[in-house]
Amino acid sequence: MPMDERRAVRISKYLALHLRHRPERIGLVLDRGGWAGVAELLAACARHGFPITRAELEHVVAVDGKKRYVLDGDRIRAVQGHSIPVDLDLPPVPPPDLLYHGTVRRSVEPILRDGLLPMGRHAVHLSPDRETARRVGARRGEPVVLVVEAGRMAADGHEFRVSENGVWLTGRVPPEYLRG
Repeated sequence: MPMDERRAVRISKYLALHLRHRPERIGLVLDRGGWAGVAELLAACARHGFPITRAELEHVVAVDGKKRYVLDGDRIRAVQGHSIPVDLDLPPVPPPDLLYHGTVRRSVEPILRDGLLPMGRHAVHLSPDRETARRVGARRGEPVVLVVEAGRMAADGHEFRVSENGVWLTGRVPPEYLRG
């Protein structure tokens, strides 16, 4: 029997909260790489009034359009977007010449002035293409896509990593590497 789409969204949001930001809220302990045991996660969810079955968990991981989570045998983790200390063990990778950042109009002026900052996360998130960046920006209003001169940044010594779901990560993007 297929899972109700609303249930899948609720599970995904619950996972994001607890695998990226607040594992302690349900008594979950992540290892240094951000991994949690699946059995421990499911037990913690049940103890806190949000029971999830293994089949539901596997379904959500498999169908998530943004590929936010990865299952590896008996463990699971979010692939990026953490606000808690984790080491995703991603090696530095040369980026393409251009990457993109989706935002909303009200944020453009401060970004062009101050650059892109992680804002409570471990890294600035960048998209490999304009359309993905547009979708990211559209989550909070009318999207604006900024161009990041990633190749020039890398040549100047900035490091980039790419998460398992294709999101590019860097510590910050100074304003001189941004185009509106």
